[in-house]
Amino acid sequence: MHIRIIAVGRIKERFLQEGIAEYEKRLRPYAKLQITELSEEKRSPAASPATESAALDREGQRILAEIPEGSLVIALDIKGQNWTSEDLANGFRVWQLAGRSPVAFVIGGDLGLSPMVIDRSDLRLSLSKMTFTHPMARLILLEQVYRAFRILRGEPYHK
Repeated sequence: MHIRIIAVGRIKERFLQEGIAEYEKRLRPYAKLQITELSEEKRSPAASPATESAALDREGQRILAEIPEGSLVIALDIKGQNWTSEDLANGFRVWQLAGRSPVAFVIGGDLGLSPMVIDRSDLRLSLSKMTFTHPMARLILLEQVYRAFRILRGEPYHK
């Protein structure tokens, strides 16, 4: 299976870079993984709502341009569905059986995701009711994808 993560913003913290690299390595036997980082739109800290909305739209257009044709698109969104690790594993099972590949996970920047990206998504998924930084969300997502593949193969993983 091909998994694509499209994320707005760069990972600056070394501990997160190392954790992400570790899960990229762990996922190699299970799936082809590609991470695309898009830069955040530059704006003033005192930007008006209209300026922020325009920035969000520009980010959304760049995200949509990165989604491969025929992808199953999963938007990470705090208002999305709350799945267990087993639910995600079952999702991968269903998507594999249906030939849905690539699976593209989308992580927005500090402004979130534009409505056009939400509209394009096939599923809105929340990692938690808690708020995480977007770089932290990327690490958590990779860990959960790895866990899902371990579950699918009946391989041990601490619960």
